Amino acid sequence: LVGSEMCIRDRYQCVRRHGEDLDAAGLVHRPVEAEVLERFLDCGDLHKGFARVYCDQCGHDYLLAYSCKTRYFCPSCHQKRMLAYGEWMEDNVLAPVPHRQYVFALPKLIRPFFRYRRPYLGELCRLVAALLKAGFKVMAPQGQPAFVLYVQTFGDLVTFNPHIHALVADGVFLPCGTFRVLPPLPEAALREALRRKLLDFLCSEGVLDAGLAERMLNWRHSGFSVHNRVRSKAADAEGRQHLARYMIRCPFALEKMHYHKKSGMVIYRSRPHATLKRNYQLMPALKWLRMLMNHIPDKYEHLVRYYGYYSNRSRGARRLVEKGN
Repeated sequence: LVGSEMCIRDRYQCVRRHGEDLDAAGLVHRPVEAEVLERFLDCGDLHKGFARVYCDQCGHDYLLAYSCKTRYFCPSCHQKRMLAYGEWMEDNVLAPVPHRQYVFALPKLIRPFFRYRRPYLGELCRLVAALLKAGFKVMAPQGQPAFVLYVQTFGDLVTFNPHIHALVADGVFLPCGTFRVLPPLPEAALREALRRKLLDFLCSEGVLDAGLAERMLNWRHSGFSVHNRVRSKAADAEGRQHLARYMIRCPFALEKMHYHKKSGMVIYRSRPHATLKRNYQLMPALKWLRMLMNHIPDKYEHLVRYYGYYSNRSRGARRLVEKGN
């Protein structure tokens, strides 16, 4: 087998051999996880259903197996989703204006709260959206910002690391329809506002002690961070698509994973991890699969949200105006 086929085989064998052991060990925590594992094993299997593709001109035909279409677990299906999403964003959402990527990261101490309470990820989105709206309103009170927020729950070595990526138009749209370029929102101000707002929310939910939250406000290195130095120009359509695709990427890459069948171990190589001080994960297959399932979203869970000029309401209103004209 060539490299990509070997990677797919490794992943399939890992799930096939250890999927039932996961359930027996009580490591399948949500119904959606069991469903995803089952659908993944049927992905690409002609015995589970197929379509016959036929060419009227040359008479050639072939069988196309159904895919599982699972989110953030099947690399093949998610790759198709990612490529189609980038094109859809450029054609239907993003305006031909400069864009900037903002990344909002959280300290290790509070990340587990989001692992076991996934609705908190939605609240994190709302907090970040409020900060971006407030920042643009100070610079251009009459303008409407345009941005899309993406929830990511993984780091380079597939550890649980919830954070928010934001694809933000580098300015605002004025009531007349023109776009006004603005300076980027300051990272330090966003970071401190996020720290206060999120700690207040966790205290109000009763999951974080008020005394610990007060001490975290005084930490010099809080663990909160905001980064906004990645930018695409107005004429760079491919750059915008690349950013959109990057923000919904799969938690792991097949070519980085190797499953050793005899020992039942998995090794995953990536970039050096700042906290773990290594560039690999080496663990039993059960632990590896459990780590991957942490990143499977619940059914109907939204990991992408549209705001301002890019919101569904604003885009729908503009389409009605265009049809009327």
